[in-house]
Amino acid sequence: MSLIKLRGIQKFYGEYHALRGIDLDIAEGEFFSLLGPSGCGKTTLLRVIAGFEDVSDGTVVLSGTDMTKVSPNKRPTNMVFQSYAIFPHLTVAQNVAFGLRKRADLTAQARATLVDEALDMVGLGGYGNRAANALSGGQRQRVALARALVLRPKVLLLDEPLSALDKKMREQMQVELIRLQRQVGITFILVTHDQEEALVMSDRIAVMFEGEVAQIAEAEALYRRPVSRRVAEFIGVMNFLPATVTDDVVEVQGLGKIVLDDLQSTASTDGTPMAGFRPETATLLFPGQEAEGRVAEGKVSEVVYYGDMTYYDVLLTGCEKPVRISMRNVFGRPVLNIGAPARLAWSPGAVTLFR
Repeated sequence: MSLIKLRGIQKFYGEYHALRGIDLDIAEGEFFSLLGPSGCGKTTLLRVIAGFEDVSDGTVVLSGTDMTKVSPNKRPTNMVFQSYAIFPHLTVAQNVAFGLRKRADLTAQARATLVDEALDMVGLGGYGNRAANALSGGQRQRVALARALVLRPKVLLLDEPLSALDKKMREQMQVELIRLQRQVGITFILVTHDQEEALVMSDRIAVMFEGEVAQIAEAEALYRRPVSRRVAEFIGVMNFLPATVTDDVVEVQGLGKIVLDDLQSTASTDGTPMAGFRPETATLLFPGQEAEGRVAEGKVSEVVYYGDMTYYDVLLTGCEKPVRISMRNVFGRPVLNIGAPARLAWSPGAVTLFR
């Protein structure tokens, strides 16, 4: 069931066309992400849903009710901002209770109970009397979440809430947000420019460029079956090799001929035809290893060691640019050196044709 329906959303700032006819359905209880580069319109779209931005044209429907002209405080939404907006002179409990201050129907005890429940949800039970200015970045983020959840919104809007955290804390909070969303069962809409963050956390993702939605899909489908080269380049890493299509055969530079029906899928590109594959879908063969499928030959041109993984750039025979291959490191297996000959095992089913 669609909790949110956006139809024909247009937004102009003077002559600047920020949103270009957005149509979008978001289900009840879904963790949905708006993903795209800076300036693509994702935060503007989030603010349209919240009511902080008026639309130039189109409709915003929440829970079956047209909310296009309804003010933010009367919508069943709440927003967690990138800056968190925590009041440093208040305690944690006072920060969380701030949104309840106009609820005349609540007694002091009822407010305290709701605050305690919200803090428990975000793992801050017992922190109510702490000074807000004495919290870590991760704890401030949790307080901002609790302050939004205490109002029991139908939709929680998250505007890049993890961008201020370090890598380890950000990864931890990604898992916490997934757990929290499942626990409370409400719709989360996340704005992010971090592809990995969107893939990890989302039920579905809308990729946006220049005020338009380029593709909406579940994380795996988006990664494995991008509808265009632009989406493929933005989501993770993809190797591209020039390709020539003749009838039902595709000749790929460095890989050879592939029957068109054996390819994984086809997608669009603004330029000449290209074949693409992800770094983890091909395998470097080490001395003594053989492969039953296709094998291409070349030379290692660069090695980047990450501990658990090594990334190799391999210049295939007949190619002008190297391809990137990711290999999980196995105890006892050496890392190949720059200049070493390379044999690459690959499958036509992992190749996408962009044409």
